[in-house]
Amino acid sequence: MTPALVPGVAATLASEETLSAFGQDPWWITTIKALAIFVFLMLCVLMMIMADRKVMGRMQQRHGPNRMGPFGLLQSLFDGIKLSLKEDLIPRGVDRFVYIAAPMIAAVPAFIAFSVIPIGPEVNMFGVITPLQLTDLPIAALVVLATAALGVYGFVLGGWASQSPYALLGGLRASAQVISYEIAMGLSFVAVFIMSGTLTTSGIVESQRGLWFAVLLLPSFLIYLVTMIGETNRLPFDLAEGEGEIVGGFMTEYGSMKFTMFFLAEYVNMCTVAAVSVTLFLGGWLAPPGIATLIPGANEGWLPALWWLLKFVCVMFLFIWARGSLPRVRYDQLMQLGWKVLIPVQLVWITAVAVVRMLVLEEASPAVIALVVAAFTVATVAAFYAWLRQARRERAAAARERAENARRAHKDPAFGGFPVPPSTAPHYGSSVLAEPPRTAPAAAADRNQKGEEVTGA
Repeated sequence: MTPALVPGVAATLASEETLSAFGQDPWWITTIKALAIFVFLMLCVLMMIMADRKVMGRMQQRHGPNRMGPFGLLQSLFDGIKLSLKEDLIPRGVDRFVYIAAPMIAAVPAFIAFSVIPIGPEVNMFGVITPLQLTDLPIAALVVLATAALGVYGFVLGGWASQSPYALLGGLRASAQVISYEIAMGLSFVAVFIMSGTLTTSGIVESQRGLWFAVLLLPSFLIYLVTMIGETNRLPFDLAEGEGEIVGGFMTEYGSMKFTMFFLAEYVNMCTVAAVSVTLFLGGWLAPPGIATLIPGANEGWLPALWWLLKFVCVMFLFIWARGSLPRVRYDQLMQLGWKVLIPVQLVWITAVAVVRMLVLEEASPAVIALVVAAFTVATVAAFYAWLRQARRERAAAARERAENARRAHKDPAFGGFPVPPSTAPHYGSSVLAEPPRTAPAAAADRNQKGEEVTGA
């Protein structure tokens, strides 16, 4: 993190100068941009659903969609048609207004977040010089966090309004999961803000001309990749809709187009967080290192949109790769990873970035900066070693407990079994009559006809 490593960042510190390019477009250019974003996201959803099945089919050695259209390319379209034609039922007893509004609350914020994503530099669009970005704000990067926080309201309200225990559990899980992982995601942004000196997304892209933040801030980038999967409820973090435990989570009581809206929200959120990772860590629309020297004008005109799209596709592939490779984690493991691992690591890393950045701005000697970096490295290694020893002790204690339980179970077959309610419990013998066996003697049948009840034996 010395000045020699960050020439582009030091040259573009503290800039909101890129904001001057916005707010000057005629209304029809703004309308074209908004429609282009909407169409792009809808096409991404269709292609991502198809890619989910095709790529995982290859990974798991099975066929993906191959009937609907050439090579199965129209499978996603027919899925949408099938869902739209299903009967739209509203369960009895639900809060109708909240039940209907929840899917829209989940889907709309994901579209809003994409409005601040820069896809290219200024271009000539129908004779108007305009940036390939709908808008930018002095706090544009915080808009992404705000919209992500708003989106979870749809999941929570959908689970609550359904008046179903499974849906309510799914909504509560979704809220706890988003809170846990959004903190770590926000801390990943803090390191980027420190290095770029701006919260504008266009300014953050410009500050990466020298070196991408994915290299300079590698721990923040890796943690962001984990948190973006947790934010979107994708495997291995899809506990909010784990069909093995709570049927379908917050979507249990939804069908037809309302279920489609939840489905749409999940995939649009995937597109948004992938675009944010490209903007904050992978240089945005800037050409990959070395391409700019080989191709004159690689960062000018419409060509940068191609570099942005290639990076975007690579990040989207990570979602499929994780889903096809990793098993679902337990809920306690999900919470432990977010609160006990990601957030503490981010806090230590941000402290180190802030200290080193301050020394760089104050033009401290390279020896002092190297000493500070070495001190943080030693402290991190020591903390990791202490955590590893503690984890080993906990595993050893758990192994001893399992061995003791096995020994006691060997002596007492009833030890550790499932809890059995007492035979005097209210649900025994109070409402269910004993059903005589078909080969029961006449005396037993007579007793049952007299109304004798189940005794629990």
